[in-house]
Amino acid sequence: MPKTIAIVGALDTKGDEFAFVKSEIERRGHGTLVIDTGVIGDAAFEADVSNEQVAEAAGTTIDALRKRGDRGEAIDAMTAGVAEIVQGLYEAGVFDGIISMGGSAGTAVGTSAMRALPVGVPKVMVSTVAAGDTTNYVGIKDVTMIPSVVDVAGINRISRRIFANAAGAIAGMVESEVQEAVEDKPLITASMFGNTTEAVDQARAIMEEAGYEVLVFHCTGAGGRTMEGLIDEGLIEGVLDITTTEWADELAGGVLTAGPERMDAAGRAGIPQVIVPGCLDMVNFWAPDTVPEKYRDRRLHKWNPNITLMRTNVEENARLGEIIAEKANASSGPVTIFLPLKGVSILDSPGNEFWWPDADQALYDAIKSNVSTDVSVTEMDCNINDPAFAEAVTGRLLSDLRG
Repeated sequence: MPKTIAIVGALDTKGDEFAFVKSEIERRGHGTLVIDTGVIGDAAFEADVSNEQVAEAAGTTIDALRKRGDRGEAIDAMTAGVAEIVQGLYEAGVFDGIISMGGSAGTAVGTSAMRALPVGVPKVMVSTVAAGDTTNYVGIKDVTMIPSVVDVAGINRISRRIFANAAGAIAGMVESEVQEAVEDKPLITASMFGNTTEAVDQARAIMEEAGYEVLVFHCTGAGGRTMEGLIDEGLIEGVLDITTTEWADELAGGVLTAGPERMDAAGRAGIPQVIVPGCLDMVNFWAPDTVPEKYRDRRLHKWNPNITLMRTNVEENARLGEIIAEKANASSGPVTIFLPLKGVSILDSPGNEFWWPDADQALYDAIKSNVSTDVSVTEMDCNINDPAFAEAVTGRLLSDLRG
């Protein structure tokens, strides 16, 4: 069955490129909905949604933007306007997937529209900045970024193949039919890292056996932010926050921070949560030569060629314990903190590289001395990855979920 794909882009400066993508999509049997976000000149071909309509959605006009001549203001306006229009059109059932192309500005505009759509709606962005840090472009949505390799400027032997591949990708995505589950199970989120995979896998199996669907998020910064976003959307019944490592990066300047609002959403929602200081023994940096000079004499571990882990020290652990307690205290729902006394990761276990009992004890002491009486703290004489630990944390969450 033919689908409709929204094409978002500046038809004044990149008209030929978007006309090519439009023809490639239509050649595959699908319809298109072209939304023009250009400001400088006239559109190379007629759009289904004009740039004037996009500007009006942002509370301005194309004429006003041209007269002021402020490129930043124009990008901001078209970014806001296209997000508003795309969201409305999707909610009205007008299109099934979305594609855009551009440089840094075009990527900002195109991905703004994509971030306005629900997770699961096919989204493809061909971008000159796709090979760099795309955090601000992707946000917490499932945007597929395709490096343009060459600039999005003309149709040549390289761009022709890249653009055709992108058109084929979005066509394939909208053609994909996902069979929904027969019954919707209540959703649980769990946070995981490589160093807590065993713990989370065991916990997930127990929760699934109990009739829950578990969404596991990798704590890479984006993973934590995405989990928080889904909780805020009211989709989640309970939280197994087994891996709170992103706070170590936030505190020490690591590269995988989820920001200062990490661990806020469950408390706001008032849903049951179990908190574990998983992987708070480590801060993440990229390759070894990217570790800041001030940390070069610290205990470092090469996890893989692109990830270097730094062991948190006593002082950092004490502060992290205070933060964990503060987050737990702010919760409006039932919350329990579990402390695995034989380590919070694979590396932080007896005989392994990050095993440092004094640092762990500073973490545990700070948590216990700062939590309110409403927060339950359970200490267990095992490592975070031991089966008994998974059984205990899931048992508590299930008890809270069942009231």
